[in-house]
Amino acid sequence: MSPPPPPLGRRKRADRGLDSALDDTELTAARAALAQGRWQAARSLLARTGDDWDLRGHRVTVLAHEPYTAAWAREWLLAEPDSADASVLLAVARVSRALRGKEKPDRARDACRGAAARLPADPTPWLGLLLLERHLGEQTEVVRTFEQVRARYADHHHAHHLVVARLAERRADAGPDPLHEVYDFAAWAAEQAPADSPLAILPVVAHAERYRVLAAHGFEPADPAASAHWTGRRARQVMKAAFDWWLEWEHDGHPRRLVDLNYLAHAKYCEGRSAEAAALFHRIGERPTPEPWSYPDRDPLAAFRAARGRALGTG
Repeated sequence: MSPPPPPLGRRKRADRGLDSALDDTELTAARAALAQGRWQAARSLLARTGDDWDLRGHRVTVLAHEPYTAAWAREWLLAEPDSADASVLLAVARVSRALRGKEKPDRARDACRGAAARLPADPTPWLGLLLLERHLGEQTEVVRTFEQVRARYADHHHAHHLVVARLAERRADAGPDPLHEVYDFAAWAAEQAPADSPLAILPVVAHAERYRVLAAHGFEPADPAASAHWTGRRARQVMKAAFDWWLEWEHDGHPRRLVDLNYLAHAKYCEGRSAEAAALFHRIGERPTPEPWSYPDRDPLAAFRAARGRALGTG
């Protein structure tokens, strides 16, 4: 018997404002269909996505995050036992459940490895495993899993963000450290990536993740705009290089570009560069992301709207 669909209804306004699908309308439609048990839409979406690994990773993780996905992915797999896409979606859905305490982590790990065996060239099952290890695994497992992703797609956007977030947490109680390893990793990744890769923004992401960690441990104020973290020499260098790169970037179709734009707008706003922040807010529109506006412990939608209002002179 098929599991019953969740109650239908409209998402709350705040949820719509922080939609993890970002501006992917095909993904939004497939997610809505999956909520009603129509997994064929997800099947078609993933088939169309092909081997665009950043796009595939984005779509699979967003679909997998929904609480009903594991049940419907199992239905899909029962109907099509040879479907590697169903296997991947179920594996990453189990990761999401494990991170919510609804599934044993080892079961999610096994599912990811099983999906990886079905699709040896696909980094997405390893991305699912990296999502799990970033929160629950030892550092050696994080590194090992990241290398599995990179072996399949060296410039994987989401995977680099996960590693930066984890690295930023090392030696959290030691206080500010301008030579922290997360900066070296982010600089290395930005340098080795192709010239048009959004990994150029990774040093800004690293700086934001360090702020999150330092603020959570009392080394920085809870209001990021009041923190000198964003106005020091390293911050100025990192943010100028990233903003200059963004002005030249022509790849508006990257599935996670709004993640980068939100990090950069947050940084520029905290730096006090209102004109540059305003340009970024115009590009973002109504598509904020939880990170970094939630740092260290804030309502991300309220923080985004307040910053945008001040930068645009409407708040």
